[in-house]
Amino acid sequence: MNVTDLAARANKLRQHIIQMTCAASSGHPGGSLSAADIIAVLYFHQLNHRPQEPNWPERDRFVMSKGHAAPVLYAALAETGYFPVDYLKTLRRVDSALQGHIDMLSVPGIEMSTGSLGQGLSTANGMALAARLDRKSWRVYCLLGDGECQEGQVWEAAMTAAHYKLDNLTAIVDHNKFQIDGCLEDIKDPRPFADKWRAFGWNVLTCNGHDFKALISALDKAGKTKGKPSVIIADTIKGKGVSFMEANPLDYHGKAPSAEEEKRALGELCRLPGPGQ
Repeated sequence: MNVTDLAARANKLRQHIIQMTCAASSGHPGGSLSAADIIAVLYFHQLNHRPQEPNWPERDRFVMSKGHAAPVLYAALAETGYFPVDYLKTLRRVDSALQGHIDMLSVPGIEMSTGSLGQGLSTANGMALAARLDRKSWRVYCLLGDGECQEGQVWEAAMTAAHYKLDNLTAIVDHNKFQIDGCLEDIKDPRPFADKWRAFGWNVLTCNGHDFKALISALDKAGKTKGKPSVIIADTIKGKGVSFMEANPLDYHGKAPSAEEEKRALGELCRLPGPGQ
C-alpha cells in the first residue's frame, strides 16, 4: 500500500476512534490518535496476517502493550476484516466484546490481553523465543507507551531480549510525551531515552511517528538487523489529527469527546481523503 493510501487508512482509523469513544462516552482517544499512523503501517503494510484466519500459525504477532489505546486497535482489526466495522459502535457496552482494555479471549486478532502497563514486552519476548525454538520465520512487534516505559518490568524485558539476541522482535514506542498525570518529563523523565535502550543492548531507531515513509524505513531496518532486538522510538503528538485534542493532550487522555466535539473533530478529519479517493 502506498503512502497516500496509508494516510487515508490512518485517517479512517482516527474517525472511528472519535465515533467510538463519543458513542461510549468513555475511552482513551488521545493515545489512540497518536498511535494511528503506526497502527496503520503495521496492519496495512507490515504485518503478515490473515484476518479470515486469525490463528494462522505463520502469522506475525502484534502485542499492544499500551492496552488502553484499544480504540485504534479495534478500528484496525475491523478495517482489515477481523469483524464487521459496524460492531465498533458497541465499544464499552456491557454486552460487547470490545472492552475498555483489549481482551484476547473476546476479540479475534488480539494476541495478548493488556491494560496493566509494563507487561507486553515480556510476553513479546516469549513469542519471539518460541519462534526461534520452532524455527519459524514470523516476527513479533510490540507497541509501548512512553509513560509505560517508566515501569521496571519493561527494562527487565529489555535486558532479557538483548540477552537472548531476539532479532525477530521489534518494539515501537509511541513517544507522545504525555501520560495520564501530566507531561512525561515532569512525572518521571526517561531522558536520555534512546541511550537507555542502547545501553540495554538494543538496536535503536528514531523517526517521526506520523511520517509513513520514515516508519516503513525504520521497520525495514529493524527487520534486517541481526544479533539484537530493535526498538523504534516514534516521535508522535497526542491527539494527532484533531486540533483541540492536540492543544489539550491531558484533557483527552481518558475523556471521550462530546457530541459537539465529535462533530468538530470529524469535520477536521473528513477534510482529508478517505481510502481509495
